[in-house]
Amino acid sequence: MYTYATLNFAVMLIVGGVMLFKPVKLPWKQLGAVLFLLLILTSIFDSLIIANGIVAYDTLKTLGIYIGRAPIEDFAYTIAGVIIVPYLWKRYADKD
Repeated sequence: MYTYATLNFAVMLIVGGVMLFKPVKLPWKQLGAVLFLLLILTSIFDSLIIANGIVAYDTLKTLGIYIGRAPIEDFAYTIAGVIIVPYLWKRYADKD
């Protein structure tokens, strides 16, 4: 039986593998600020959509750690997005 943490691990493994394949220099200080803001927004909006019954999680497949109503596993996609989007932008679109 798969859990949300297993899926998160697979996603993070792919993100890490992509970044190790061809490293690029990223503005980590700015990414940290963006990540902080997006984690706050994720906690607010995920809690709202869960509270309104739009999304539901199988509690047997979560770690049991929640921020608001959102399981901690839900935040991995925010972290992955904050890392992989700038990486891909620098790697393929930015020709500096």
